[in-house]
Amino acid sequence: MSGYKSEIKIDIELDDNKIPEQLKWTAKDGGVEDEITKAMLLSVWDSKKKESLRIDLWTKDMPVDEMKIFFHQTLVAMSDTFYRATQDEKMTETMKDFCDYFAEKLELKQK
Repeated sequence: MSGYKSEIKIDIELDDNKIPEQLKWTAKDGGVEDEITKAMLLSVWDSKKKESLRIDLWTKDMPVDEMKIFFHQTLVAMSDTFYRATQDEKMTETMKDFCDYFAEKLELKQK
């Protein structure tokens, strides 16, 4: 194991009801420091339990139309990541077809 270590930091400011008001993230190795964002989805794999664990957060002022776009782009990125991880072309194409369907149903595609 190498001696190098990298850190990703997430700061969450909550209101009195513990609803996120502001999200900031830092990944200095990626050139990101205290960048404000309105939404984040984080998944990690628990290999002992064979299950994924998630943290899904968005600020109360995240617009619904932007959330739909965020989800679409996340699904497309997950399709790409799935292919890089598995080389399963057939399922990747099926996932991409769903992404196209998702965008069409939400009217996200530009005419």
